[in-house]
This record gives sequence, structure tokens and C-alpha cells, in this order.
Amino acid sequence: MEYTVQKLARLAGITSRTLRYYDEIGILKPARINSSGYRIYGQAEVDRLQQILFYRELDVDLESIKKIVNSPSFDDVKALKEHREKLLTKRQQLNLLIANVDKTLAVREGRMNMSDKEKFEAFKQKLINENEKNYGEEIRAKYGDEQIDNSNKKLKGMTEAQYAEVEKLEKEVLDLVNEAFLIGDPASELAQKAADLHRQWLSYFWDSYTKEAHAGVAQLYVDDERFAAYYDKKNSGVAEFLRDAILIYTGMKKG
Repeated sequence: MEYTVQKLARLAGITSRTLRYYDEIGILKPARINSSGYRIYGQAEVDRLQQILFYRELDVDLESIKKIVNSPSFDDVKALKEHREKLLTKRQQLNLLIANVDKTLAVREGRMNMSDKEKFEAFKQKLINENEKNYGEEIRAKYGDEQIDNSNKKLKGMTEAQYAEVEKLEKEVLDLVNEAFLIGDPASELAQKAADLHRQWLSYFWDSYTKEAHAGVAQLYVDDERFAAYYDKKNSGVAEFLRDAILIYTGMKKG
């Protein structure tokens, strides 16, 4: 079976313009151009488009998808299995949110009571799922399943006030470390205050705090490009600056 741009776009539920753009950026080329100059897509292109749309559904950016599907080692069967697992996780999260909305409606209509803890369960589970998706493999390899499972358990058990405090601390760390970065001294009072706030933030997730583990997390922020991008969003180099501030704070700075 072969398709023109319009037919494939209609089949996939996307626009013809999207398919042309995918061709332009090299993520999905047509199988051939016919004598009339029309792009023609075959079964292989249909299968690749399906993979691309799966990745898009999982919020993967086009540049990353391009690298994945164009890689010589790309395994479409393995990719489909990974899509399935991630979609199941996404479905679980949606089911939790739907159940949460149903409970909230029942409370508003006077049909049942709902604790403050229940109101925030779905949102905390979403945070856990996102952390597992983005960083699970790395942090479990570094700290072990037990440590991460205990951390997730602590997050689930947080009260509304504790959860709000965690979010407040995270924002304060970011604001303060960016302010200290402009001074340029990781040993400065502001930088050390940011390191201390970061310790307080970590303590909400860890069973016990150690300086060694704190320093290890700080190094991970530099070594892992995703963490680095998060901290470097406002000023390039903030991840390394925070790492240095924490190493000084914990007494782990070498040399």
C-alpha cells in the first residue's frame, strides 16, 4: 500500500504540512517521488511515522526523535515495547487524576469526605513518575533501589504543608544560587546559604543525610546533562557553581 502526502496525513490524523516538515528536517523521507512530483510513502514510512507519533505523544522533542529513529542501532520492536511501558505509566497517572477528580466532585456534592492528603496523592504520584522517567535509571544505579523507593515513599507520605515547603525550597535554591552565581564565589554567604537550603530540600526525601551523599548529588548535577540543563536554564555554569558551593559546604572540596 502506498500513500500520497494527503492520504497519509488523513490516515495518521496529522496535517500535510507536518509531513512536509518531517521531510525537510530529515526525520521522515518519502519512499520516492513519482513522475508528477508527488511524495509517495510506503509501508516502512508508515511504520516510522507511527514510531514518531508515539514519541511525540510521550513529549519527546523532534531533534531527539530524529537521532533515535535514524540511528543504525534503532530497534523498532524494542522501541514499541518501551512505548508500551511508558504509555501504561501515563495511563496509570491519568487514572489516578481521574479518580482524584471524581472524589473531589463527590466531596463538593456532599457525597463523601476527602482528606487533604488524598487531594494531593495524584500530583505527588505524577512527580514520582516523571522523576523515574527522566532520571530513574541513573539515580537507582548510583544510590540503589532501596534508597530511591524509600525516597518515593516519603514523598507519597508528605502532608500538603510539607509538599508546599518542598516546592518553596526548590524555588529558593534556584533563585539564591543564580543570585550567588553573579557574585562568582561559591564560598560566599549567599552560595553557602543556597547549599544549606539544598540540604534542607534533600532531607524531605532522604531517610538520613550524609555529607558524602550530598556531594555526590551535586556532582551528578554536573555529570548528567539533563540536571545541568535544569540548573543552567537562567545562567550557563550554575550547575557547576552549585556543585562547588555544596562541596565547600560539605567539606568535600578537593585541593
